[in-house]
Amino acid sequence: MRVYLDYAATTPARKEVLEEMLPYLKDNYGNPSSIHSWGRSARQGVDEAREIVAKFLGAETSEIIFSSGATEANNLAIQGIIKSLPDKKPHIITSEIEHHAVKEVCEALEKKGLAEVSYLEPTQEGLIGIELVRKAIKSNTRLVTIMYVNNEIGSVEPIREIGKLIEKENEKREKRIYFHSDAVQGVGHLNSDVKFLHVDLLSLSGHKIYGPKGVGVLYVKKGTPIRPLIFGGGQEKSLRPGTENVSGIVGLARTIELIKPQNTSKISKLRDYFTDRLLKEISNVELNGPKTERAPHIANLYFKFIEGESIVLALDLEGIACSTGSACTSQSLEPSHVLMSCFNESFRAAGSVRFSFGEGLTKKDLDYAVNKIKEVVKRLRKISPYGGINGN
Repeated sequence: MRVYLDYAATTPARKEVLEEMLPYLKDNYGNPSSIHSWGRSARQGVDEAREIVAKFLGAETSEIIFSSGATEANNLAIQGIIKSLPDKKPHIITSEIEHHAVKEVCEALEKKGLAEVSYLEPTQEGLIGIELVRKAIKSNTRLVTIMYVNNEIGSVEPIREIGKLIEKENEKREKRIYFHSDAVQGVGHLNSDVKFLHVDLLSLSGHKIYGPKGVGVLYVKKGTPIRPLIFGGGQEKSLRPGTENVSGIVGLARTIELIKPQNTSKISKLRDYFTDRLLKEISNVELNGPKTERAPHIANLYFKFIEGESIVLALDLEGIACSTGSACTSQSLEPSHVLMSCFNESFRAAGSVRFSFGEGLTKKDLDYAVNKIKEVVKRLRKISPYGGINGN
């Protein structure tokens, strides 16, 4: 039996999405910048996809920029804003638990002397308080970037409230503050309407919501100053030059059309069933992240006395997929920066495993996984070099 519990890393593309993409790889393969019928057909696919994405986000079509994924979208948002500002050294507010596609961008700008950065410390539950943001705002603050849902522990940040705070702050400022959110783990699970969230920029990725890899979106509110990072064409309002990934863009739009809010409740119940069983049936296991303000598809658990990596590898041999944190850094030997920021305990960071849930999973799948996890934990604790204990 094989059970996939790593949906936060990537999701399988839906059958309907693949069917939508295929014609743009096989028949409508023209370059959307070409003026002949092949090109016009491809351009129509891109234009229709942009309308679908814009409607989903509550935005205008002119505010949607297609990219190669959320990493590029985050880079374009943060670097593009900073490059557009006349300020000598603008101030950025972000958090210590951002995805590396945000955190490392801020660190690079700081290292180059192009920006001053404040990294807000979360609570142990991985939440960024609104008062922290308020207190961090300075006269030269020009950008706030806070993720919607943490990709490792599932904490849901108060993006809407932060957005409202920034709007009020902007009423009394000459130089306004722009607000960006990496919403990769929120889209498909939470309300992602940009007006509801009060954001100026928002990033999302196709392969996290049952769409193709290699395509993402950056929403840029009309009037937001932003400059391109690469040059070589006029595509995507000259902000993201290069021939569009037509099949990927069409696939992304189709997967957005297929989002069903009711699925979120089903996934949340499966997550709770799974975590409740593990917490009750295995000793010395604790939940990382908040108990309430968390995304429906992520559960991060700390297994005392053993390494999370050992659990992941052992479960893989049993046909179960999970991870120790972000898929982007899964081969790194460094402890999770998210868990270290929340707890500052290396043993906890090293002994934690992320399980993430998606459509198609059943209780039968989870029962199999729970039983195998119990076996693996018992076996690893017997040979643990960290003062292991016998039994569960």
